Amino acid sequence: MTRFLQWTAFVAAALALAAPRPALACAVCFGDPNSPMAISASWGVLLLVGITAAVLSAFAGFFLYLVKRSRMALGQGADLSRSSQASGSM
Repeated sequence: MTRFLQWTAFVAAALALAAPRPALACAVCFGDPNSPMAISASWGVLLLVGITAAVLSAFAGFFLYLVKRSRMALGQGADLSRSSQASGSM
């Protein structure tokens, strides 16, 4: 009998979750696109994209710095435009 009650509760919960409901939008999505809240959300997104780009640029710059330092330590020039094959070391 308990197995039947568990199955019934599971089916009832599944039907309750699968029932269609109207989608309720937040104030930013539902309201005026020129409202101060929507403009602030846009600036927040731009700020987060800018911070991400800055961190990725710093990461790439660090690796370029490591390449420059390793070439200087090996006695090669710090010229990053030359490849290792063009300088004669293979």
